[in-house]
Amino acid sequence: MNNQTILGIKDVPKPGQWLTLSLQHLFAMFGATILVPYLVGLDPSIALISSGLGTLAFIFLTKMKVPAYLGSSFAYIAPIIQAKAHGGPGAAMLGTLMAGCVYVIVALVIKKAGHRWVMNILPPVVVGPVIIVIGLSISSTAVGNAMNDPAGKYSLLYFSAALVTLAATIIFMIFAKKILSIVPILAGIIVGYVYSLVIGIVDFKPVLQAHWFEMPKFIFPIVNYKLHFSLDIFLLMVPVAVVTLSEHIGHQLVLSKVVGKNLIKDPGLHRSILGDGTATIISALIGGPPKTTYGENIGVLAITRVYSVYVVAGAAVIATIFGFIGKVTALIHSIPTPVMGGISILLFGIIASSGLRMLVDSKIDFENKRNLVVSSVILVIGIGGAYLKINANLQISGMALAAIAGVVLNLVLPGRQAATDDMFEADLIEDEKVELKKASTF
Repeated sequence: MNNQTILGIKDVPKPGQWLTLSLQHLFAMFGATILVPYLVGLDPSIALISSGLGTLAFIFLTKMKVPAYLGSSFAYIAPIIQAKAHGGPGAAMLGTLMAGCVYVIVALVIKKAGHRWVMNILPPVVVGPVIIVIGLSISSTAVGNAMNDPAGKYSLLYFSAALVTLAATIIFMIFAKKILSIVPILAGIIVGYVYSLVIGIVDFKPVLQAHWFEMPKFIFPIVNYKLHFSLDIFLLMVPVAVVTLSEHIGHQLVLSKVVGKNLIKDPGLHRSILGDGTATIISALIGGPPKTTYGENIGVLAITRVYSVYVVAGAAVIATIFGFIGKVTALIHSIPTPVMGGISILLFGIIASSGLRMLVDSKIDFENKRNLVVSSVILVIGIGGAYLKINANLQISGMALAAIAGVVLNLVLPGRQAATDDMFEADLIEDEKVELKKASTF
């Protein structure tokens, strides 16, 4: 494997090269970033803008030492849908704001106390099953989008678009090489969209009628809604942060391996978590979904061996500009629901499978009754839809209750092993190592 760096973290590329390399990162994150708001009923253009602004804030807060791109987080799909059902878009943005604040608080604690305590609360035996719950709890949404027409009735014609999209995405994932292997979602959407045009389920007129420049419909929750602290929204959104924090730390460990620098120590894990939380807060303040670092973009870094933060920042600027191009927004809105449903069938399954892989890679012993109990309770509570109703206006349900139950059981049941720094790195990096190895062999 050739590990020779082409551009270092602080290297500035030439203008033409800069644009090309930044577009690669844009394409890598594009499909997944627009899919999340599409599924939860938010504006994809705002998701693009918030991902760009959030990434720029992240780069600034990490002192331009971490070349990471932040896109829409899949972990919050179900909580956002439930929050919107509870109190509209304002409630969803309030929950997103709370989740971002949790990141900021965790960052401050890590700066003072170090990072070992995180693994004591979030070992693989807790995080793995919660990730499985995240994928499977929203699987019915994917299947419904894939099979049904706009009226909500089964349609073989619409289902065929989902199946073509799914098949194309799988083919790109398995057989595509180099950069194309990093953008199977975007490539699958394009194939599904073309097929949908052929069978006549795409209304392309809004794209032709849209202006090149259009102001997105921002949601400013502080201005548009009367917000006040809501314990039920807090309990709905914030527990998911236990998973996304683990995901973030895993990405930083893998990214450290890719760029050949210990990013956990310099600029520090507290800075990258602060950057992630700030990106989520920015997103909440303008109407976008929560943010997370993207493994797809880490894959681009591994393949190209271009680690420049200026390249990642360039992608963030382009994404922000795209959010104001009306024809791009109209094109995204014209994507048929079954196309997104076909993509979601694979993506939600991959999310669940990644949780299973974490358990396997971490060598969790299910002959150990403690591990069996913790995992079993999380899975059944989360997938079964259990909820704890406190009063008429407050209940803890589904994924949030499963995450809380898992953390509590892990802390109170006898036989828990204290985390060490070696365990901390091994447990979190194993879940990403396979993808890194795959990407770096091209």
